[in-house]
Amino acid sequence: MSVVVVSDILRENLATQPEADAIVLDGGGCTWAQLYRRACKVANGLVDAGVGVGDRIAFLDKNSIEYFEVLFGATLVNAVLVAVNWRLAPPEIEYIINDADAGVLVVHSDFAEQLAAFAPNLTTVTTILVIGDAGKLRSYEEWVESQVDTDPHGDGGPDDVALQLYTSGTTGLPKGAQLTNQNFNALLTAAASWDMDTSSVSIAAMPLFHIGGSGWSLFGMAKGAKTVLLRELDPSKLLELITEEKATHAFFVPAVLQFLLLMPQDGIDLSSMKLIVYGASPITQEILVKSMEQFGCEYMQVYGLTETTGAVTQLEPSDHDASGAKAHLLRAAGKPLPGVEIKIVDTDTGDEVGDGVVGEVWIKSPTNMIGYWKMPDATAEALPGGGWFCTGDAGFMDDGYLFLHDRVKDMIISGGENVYPAEIENVLMSHDAVADAAVIGVPSQKWGETPKAIIVAAPGATVDAAELIGYCKERLAGFKCPTSVDLVESIARNPSGKILKRELRAPYWEGHERAVN
Repeated sequence: MSVVVVSDILRENLATQPEADAIVLDGGGCTWAQLYRRACKVANGLVDAGVGVGDRIAFLDKNSIEYFEVLFGATLVNAVLVAVNWRLAPPEIEYIINDADAGVLVVHSDFAEQLAAFAPNLTTVTTILVIGDAGKLRSYEEWVESQVDTDPHGDGGPDDVALQLYTSGTTGLPKGAQLTNQNFNALLTAAASWDMDTSSVSIAAMPLFHIGGSGWSLFGMAKGAKTVLLRELDPSKLLELITEEKATHAFFVPAVLQFLLLMPQDGIDLSSMKLIVYGASPITQEILVKSMEQFGCEYMQVYGLTETTGAVTQLEPSDHDASGAKAHLLRAAGKPLPGVEIKIVDTDTGDEVGDGVVGEVWIKSPTNMIGYWKMPDATAEALPGGGWFCTGDAGFMDDGYLFLHDRVKDMIISGGENVYPAEIENVLMSHDAVADAAVIGVPSQKWGETPKAIIVAAPGATVDAAELIGYCKERLAGFKCPTSVDLVESIARNPSGKILKRELRAPYWEGHERAVN
């Protein structure tokens, strides 16, 4: 299949297999012809709503067919979809939609309560379309069906942005990573060994607002595979769908693999599975080995970021040998994919270091984003030149393999979700009982790691851990909130006032080989 821009995925499948299933969801779904018709209607509706080239459309829903209608509809007029994390709190959602300058918001009625909270504060949205029960607002379904279904042929070029995905920010503000048509095209080439075709059935269980959801789904679609969507993760239902749909390929984060091990296996047939790709957070060898036994198919580990359109390294199935001479490689993130270069840089000198020496992981890849939306300083810091992207992750190279060691920028990965301590610390410091706060990641058997708040109480104040966690939950997504609180007299800082996060983490990570779980 020849894909130059994302909209080619739709047209190529229309030309070669119009009546084949494109997406299956909750017993329903659509063919490629049906998806194309709906995307054309969305495209024409967007034009009528005043959407022009490069304009942003915000989308707030769990995994749905409508997501792809809007994504492909936007690409047909060279507009940009902004997939909003539905797990965020209303103030966070509001910030992202306003930051994106979105003129159109598509939202599911499941989020009516959140919409009511942030809608009055939206600064650029002029059209709100509601999937499901629209109430007094405009129905997405009625809006779509009122449009003509002719193809506007307003597609952009390889360098135009197709998707904007927000990542948590080290300053407490999310950053919109701009991913181009060429970025996705390069992913199709680099990850060719995932080996899907029109006979493949791809499970899309990860949230579509993540690159692990959207990137994986678009890859399968570009190869002509049928995509089986889960609206949200249900481990028991996931195993049933693999059995019913005879799924062949899937991408999971390690937490999902762990959940699947706990599910009853009666009546479950996993023999159709050919490949499981996993990544987004570290995995313990115990869980990996048990999962490999559970599915009995090939496994590949990948490492990448939103800013790199997903995978840039891959640990091959042949390296997944828990008992042989390659057992140590199960701790590796793999080797660079074709077209990808990786170097390890000393964060003090900026010089490249040799094998076995820990430094910051830098990536040069045609999948690297073009920059953060409206954040030139953050873009310049992340993309210093020469095609390199500074990941903020610490690691080392050994015989061509990348091993992740720690995180340069203190990021916490909890169940595959990126959590930046600065966001949580900003909220904690707004509480009257808190004089000082630091947030670190501590080991979690279930999630890999979770945030812990280390608090200095304000003079005369009493800090109640449960109340403080509840305070955070009112202002942040649940996965970002501390799961535990420790009270201390003072927080260790360096002479310039920076919190010594590594020193704070050390006691909690004793006995662990590396400071990520």
